[in-house]
Amino acid sequence: MKETLSLREKWRQFLIVLLPILISQLALFSMTFFDTIMSGHASPTDLAGVAIGSSLWTPVQSGLTGILMAVTPMVAQMIGAGRRDRVPFTVMQAMYVALAIALVVMAVGALGLNPVLHLMELEPSVHDIARDFLHAIAIGIIPLFLYTVIRCFIDALGETRVTMIITLFSLPINVFLNYVLIFGNLGFPRLGGVGAGYASAITYWCILLISLFVIRRVHPFVEYGLLEKFYRISMEAWKELLKLGLPIGLSIFFEVSIFAAVTLFMSEYSTITIAAHQAAMNFASFIYMVPMSISMALTILVGFEVGAKRYHDARRYSFLGIGIALVLALLFGIGLLFFNEQVAGFYTTDLDVLRLTQHFLMYSILFLISDAVAAPIQGVLRGYKDVTVPFVVALVSYWVIGLPLGYVLAQYTSLEAFGYWIGLISGLAAGAIFLFGRLLGLQKKMIRIQDSQ
Repeated sequence: MKETLSLREKWRQFLIVLLPILISQLALFSMTFFDTIMSGHASPTDLAGVAIGSSLWTPVQSGLTGILMAVTPMVAQMIGAGRRDRVPFTVMQAMYVALAIALVVMAVGALGLNPVLHLMELEPSVHDIARDFLHAIAIGIIPLFLYTVIRCFIDALGETRVTMIITLFSLPINVFLNYVLIFGNLGFPRLGGVGAGYASAITYWCILLISLFVIRRVHPFVEYGLLEKFYRISMEAWKELLKLGLPIGLSIFFEVSIFAAVTLFMSEYSTITIAAHQAAMNFASFIYMVPMSISMALTILVGFEVGAKRYHDARRYSFLGIGIALVLALLFGIGLLFFNEQVAGFYTTDLDVLRLTQHFLMYSILFLISDAVAAPIQGVLRGYKDVTVPFVVALVSYWVIGLPLGYVLAQYTSLEAFGYWIGLISGLAAGAIFLFGRLLGLQKKMIRIQDSQ
């Protein structure tokens, strides 16, 4: 990355960083996307089982990998401040943290999974698929967390095209494994939705191996000498990482887990309702990759400018990203309004599931608008290393406003399952408003500091 002077230069650098991230995120999410679609074509029961399993795993995975995302602003600010010598030590300590987190998750999962599933009172077949799906995913926890650290390091250097290439290599592997394991092709056993779990786990190992090869063989990563020296564990470095990473991880967890909680509340409804909800939520999450990618790009660019103490440039990047996200959200919303039946048809051939999915998709349009504001702002604030207030905002807007409102509407009005979606939309909108106010206040403060120097 380099300093930019004009809006045109900023636009160009923003796209150079953003587009590979967007392709990477879409490809990574495509693993879940194809898991859901291919499980749905196996049977509605397989789709429901994968939905429950994913609703338990996704918030845990997102929150914990969110902790490791602290590597991005840390390294980006080091590069912006000209402190390249600190990068290898920071990345290695993050890898130690990633390994420790992965081992703890596996231990907790081994002890707590069965009691949690029993509390949900699922249909026996859905219960078994969800349990076995999560057992399969567990095989890939360690490589997934280690890869997250490596990816954050690569992205922080502005080399987002490299992670894009790695991810694009892994996607066909995942789809092929889904094909043979879910449906029992090429002589493999037919595992249904559980096969999607094994396919994802094996793919995570492939991604890790490819990324390790890249940082050891490809420039400019070789220049940092990662894995050449194994530093001793530093509790001080762990403390610094966790001080920044825990609020990021918890913010992501509170946001993702509210969607998972709604899916769990949906277990009181029929398998058809669960399947339709999961299909619509899966597509909404797929579209969310756009504002999320913009958020990740803004963390890198804003972090680089903040490290160099160019706060005016950091502000210009932030509003450039938010504006792009809003325009794209409006375009996606219009497209979904006219083509919701075709989108629902991607997920199922069951007529009842298809019609109900269409109704849920209409509500998801409002998700897009709120996410287009909230997600980029979160990325900007991480670039400033401002993470505590967004954590509090996430907790209040999702769990104090969104979920209680959704529960009341679902239980005490005729909206039923749709009430949860209205609650989610309200929580997302509240979060977007709070975060925007925080961003404006922080930027005014930082620019006053720069102007006074």
